Amino acid sequence: MAAMKRLLLLLFALLPLAATAAAAELPLHLIKMPPGFRIELFARVDNARGMALGAENTLFVGTMRAGKVHALKFDARYKVTQRHLVAEGLQLPVGVAFREGALYVSAVSRILRLDAIERRLANPPTPAVVRDDFPSEPHHGWKFIAFGPDDRLYVPIGAPCNICAPDPERYASILRMNPDGSNLEVFARGVRNTVGFAWHPRTRELWFTDNGRDRLGDDAPPDELNHAPRAGLHFGYPYCHGGTLADPEFGVRRSCAEFAAPARNLGPHVAALGMRFYDGAMFPPEYRHQVFIAEHGSWNRSKMIGYRVSLVRLREGKAVAYEPFAEGWLQGESAWGRPADLLVLPDGSLLVSDDHAGAIYRVTYARP
Repeated sequence: MAAMKRLLLLLFALLPLAATAAAAELPLHLIKMPPGFRIELFARVDNARGMALGAENTLFVGTMRAGKVHALKFDARYKVTQRHLVAEGLQLPVGVAFREGALYVSAVSRILRLDAIERRLANPPTPAVVRDDFPSEPHHGWKFIAFGPDDRLYVPIGAPCNICAPDPERYASILRMNPDGSNLEVFARGVRNTVGFAWHPRTRELWFTDNGRDRLGDDAPPDELNHAPRAGLHFGYPYCHGGTLADPEFGVRRSCAEFAAPARNLGPHVAALGMRFYDGAMFPPEYRHQVFIAEHGSWNRSKMIGYRVSLVRLREGKAVAYEPFAEGWLQGESAWGRPADLLVLPDGSLLVSDDHAGAIYRVTYARP
C-alpha cells in the first residue's frame, strides 16, 4: 500500500513536467497576439472540441472522431491535476453543457445526461437519455449545445447536405427544450450549420456562428455571425447567403429581403465554430463583452484561410469590426492546429480547444 502511494505521488509530481514536454512539441511561439497576451498549453486532449465548465474546477471536453468525453480537474493556479474519461463509444459527442451537477452530451440523434458527474468522475454513471429522436444523419449532425438564460437547452440541427431544402421543422434550425427534454420547439430557422453560440451578458440575446455553403468558389459565400434577439427569425438558408447572395439553385424561390441579415459577415470558408462573449476581468476593458470566434479553417479553398481566433467588436449592439486576435496555426499552406471552441475561465483567461493538434490552450494577459 505504501509503495502504491509513493508511486501515485511520483506520478502526480511529474504532471507539470509532462505538460512542459508536451508544450515543447507545439510551436506556440508562432502564435501572434496583441501586446500583453500570452498563450500556453493547458492540456493535451485528443480531438478536443466543445468545452463546458463544471461547478468544482472541472473542465468537460467533448470530441468528434474520438467518440469520448473527458473531464479535467484543475487547481487554483489553473494547472490540470486530474484527468478522467467520463464517456466513450458515442457518436460525435462534440457538445457538452453543465447544469445543476449534471453533464449533458450531444451524440447526433441523442442528448444524454450524466448525473452528479463531479462526484463520480472516477466511476461515471451510465448516461441517461434525455431525447433520442433527433435526425440521425452525421452530415452536420454533430451539435454544440448550451443552456440559455431561460434555463432551456439549445440544440442545433444542421442541414443534412451542402445545399438542399430540407424539412424546416426538422433541419437547418436551432431548437430549444426543457432540461428534461420536454417542450421541444424551433427557436430559429434557416441556419445551415451552427457549431457555436452564446448569449450577450447584458441583453441576454442569442448570437451564433453559421457556416456558409460550399462549391460557390473561393470567395463566396461568407461564414456568418448572426444575432437572434427573439424567437421565430429565419436566417436565409438555403435561399440566401451572407444577407445578399441569392443561392443559384434556391434563390429564385424567396428574396434575401425576407430574412434576418447577418450581424457580421466573416471570411469565406473560414469554418467559424465556437464563439464566446468575453465576460472576464483579466483582459483590458476594450475586450469586455466582445465576441471571440474560433475559426477552424478552410478545407476546400485554393488558398487556405482561417485557422485562427478572430474578434468581432460590438458597439451599441452592432458588430462594427472583424479582425484577427490570435493567428499562427496556419503557416503558408500548412496548418499545425485548428481552433474549435472557446471558454472563459473564472479568472478571466481564455481557453481555446484544438482538435487537430489535440490540445487546449490558455490565453492570459498581463500589462506589458
